[in-house]
Amino acid sequence: MKVRELGSFIRNQRMNARLSLRGLSVLAGVSIPYLSQVERGLRRPSADILQAIAKALRISAETLYVQAGFLEDHPVPDVIGAVMGDPSISERQKQAIVQIYEAFREETQARRSVPAPPITITKSREEV
Repeated sequence: MKVRELGSFIRNQRMNARLSLRGLSVLAGVSIPYLSQVERGLRRPSADILQAIAKALRISAETLYVQAGFLEDHPVPDVIGAVMGDPSISERQKQAIVQIYEAFREETQARRSVPAPPITITKSREEV
């Protein structure tokens, strides 16, 4: 298992989610010292702990299992090839499906590369 790389990955995901170590520990149900040791690559978390961390970070458990070496990384399925090879739909329909699929993938990729804006809390006039 690549313990240090896994710890760094979890730390990066936590930072991207704008969670403190304490916040992630509460959401995942893991103690702060234990989570700190995982992030520093000093502890080897079980599959159950990885699943709890993944749920708290709102990422798939499979992603952490791959990082931990529990699973092998699977290639992206050939969705476009499957659509283009379907004889039951027209060429125009195939092109429409492929365009929609590519638009969704681009949108998802763009969201992953742009950090979420910080949450601001404003007081109403009555509270001021």
